[in-house]
Amino acid sequence: MNTTSEQQEDNSLFLPNFCNVYTVFILIIVVELLAFILTLASLNYTSYNWKILQTQFMTQLAMTSWFMQWVSLLSQALLCVLRRGLMRLKRDYWVGIISYGLVLMITVILSELVWEMGKESVFFDSESWQHSLFLLRNLTISALISAMMLRYFYVQYQWRREIQARADMQIRALQARIHPHFLFNTMNTIASLVRVNPSMAEEVVIDFAELFRANLSEVKTLTTWEQEVTLSQQYLRIEALRLGERLKVTWKIEEIPKTALLPPLCLQPLLENAIYHGIQGLIEGGEIHIQGRLEAGMIHLEIDNPKSTQEHRGIGIAQDNLRRRLQGLWPQAYFEIQDEGAVYRVRLGFPVSEAESSE
Repeated sequence: MNTTSEQQEDNSLFLPNFCNVYTVFILIIVVELLAFILTLASLNYTSYNWKILQTQFMTQLAMTSWFMQWVSLLSQALLCVLRRGLMRLKRDYWVGIISYGLVLMITVILSELVWEMGKESVFFDSESWQHSLFLLRNLTISALISAMMLRYFYVQYQWRREIQARADMQIRALQARIHPHFLFNTMNTIASLVRVNPSMAEEVVIDFAELFRANLSEVKTLTTWEQEVTLSQQYLRIEALRLGERLKVTWKIEEIPKTALLPPLCLQPLLENAIYHGIQGLIEGGEIHIQGRLEAGMIHLEIDNPKSTQEHRGIGIAQDNLRRRLQGLWPQAYFEIQDEGAVYRVRLGFPVSEAESSE
């Protein structure tokens, strides 16, 4: 299974992936902080000294932390095992009810085990009402904390879905934005080549069909760098037939892994801007430089082209779209524009994440 399909599976469930080590570590820290707060809240002394801290606070903190961590870790382990089954429920409220019930069940079982193990010690009273009170207290605390955590997970899930929906809408808007001049120019190019060079006309039709298929296909969250470069080169081949010697392109992208993941339609719209707002408006044409490097776990891309003196509208649509999509996927991603008079440069960067083999 590749990385993209795994992300889609994770996005179908509002619970975090409790099989993930990072998620488990974060919840351990959160539970420990809650145990510390509960222990502080239960102290009822008007004055404190080192002896009280040693005999009362530290002992109670250790017992509370031990109990809460076991409830948390066992709940996470059980939810990790049942994750695929919960995905099949398709209803968030059923997932929430089952998860809530599992946490409370584990709380009751652990409370009974702790009571049986420690009822002979000085910390437990053998009275039956004390047993009921102990169980009720643990169950109430677990119920409140679990409800708050599940609510937090659900709100985060809805927030992520809203961001993803907006990103998908932006991608669809970009996909629907086939430049009319490019469409007409390509049709004219094909028509002029049909009699003169039929094989070349066939190649243009194939490239044009691939471009349309990419623009009209189902929205994907991520694509590979190799696929994105292939799509961009197909676009450039079509434009090269129209502009001829006026269009030159230099690629320096050897450092970027072919399986590196990025949002679809990142490179081609930037090259389209470079041609329509730069090369096309210059009588002598110009050269587009595409450079990429890998540094400190980040992919850095730089695209620059000579700037036309003609005024164009709408240049920021694709750029703003790409900026939002990059930062929606990776907070550390960046998108910068450098307008240096005769040269227009776009710089962007995002973390390295590679697609796994499907074998």
